[in-house]
Amino acid sequence: MIGCSFVVNRKFFGEIGLLDPGMDVYGGENIELGIKVWLCGGSMEVLPCSRVAHIERKKKPYNNNIGFYTKRNALRVAEVWMDDYKSHVYIAWNLPLENPGIDIGDVSERKALRKSLKCKSFQWYLDHVYPEMRRYNNTIAYGELRNNKIKDVCLDQGPQENHTAILYPCHGWGPQLARYTKEGYLHLGALGTTILLPDTRCLVDNVKSKLPQLLDCEKVKSSLHKRWNFIQHGAILNKGTGRCLEVENKGTSGHPIK
Repeated sequence: MIGCSFVVNRKFFGEIGLLDPGMDVYGGENIELGIKVWLCGGSMEVLPCSRVAHIERKKKPYNNNIGFYTKRNALRVAEVWMDDYKSHVYIAWNLPLENPGIDIGDVSERKALRKSLKCKSFQWYLDHVYPEMRRYNNTIAYGELRNNKIKDVCLDQGPQENHTAILYPCHGWGPQLARYTKEGYLHLGALGTTILLPDTRCLVDNVKSKLPQLLDCEKVKSSLHKRWNFIQHGAILNKGTGRCLEVENKGTSGHPIK
């Protein structure tokens, strides 16, 4: 839902705690309402035939760093309402679960509110309201992948049409989000929000190519060629071919990956 245009039963809105007063500046209230209403006994309807006017200011009086507050407020929602699935928000923002470097404020009152209302679990929400959401519970590690000796470049998905992983100056955004799973798959790229949208691709060593490829995991015939041994600060070794992910030192011409 969008936080600026909705109609709600006033009594019910008050019972579920209105909007979170701990959120700052901009963003997040739409996410909280979209989850909280369902978990705490309500429901939501989208009315495509309704007519709503939303007049935007020519210049918004917000802090310039809107992205930071959107992220901060989303983390508050995750901590209060998403249970074990809160990790999905941290993964999406490429933030560590512990000490993410963002002070989200005190959420104890919001957690107490949820408990007093006897709201359902987020698992119930996924099973009954949003079953098409992608679930990343098999994630062991996530973040940027850097070489220990050449630390200013990261593994990057590169141009989609090339299907080849590249090295690129580190920026921390979606194309450089690596995710290592319990199955040994090494995914790369921004997360797909639902099963209806493209998901991240797997890093594959198909033997025929000198370069590691990025392919749809489900379409790779040999499971071993998409399974990797990954150890923090150690080599990344393909279980099927025994070959390592390696950075070639090409001097001033860059650092190709193979």
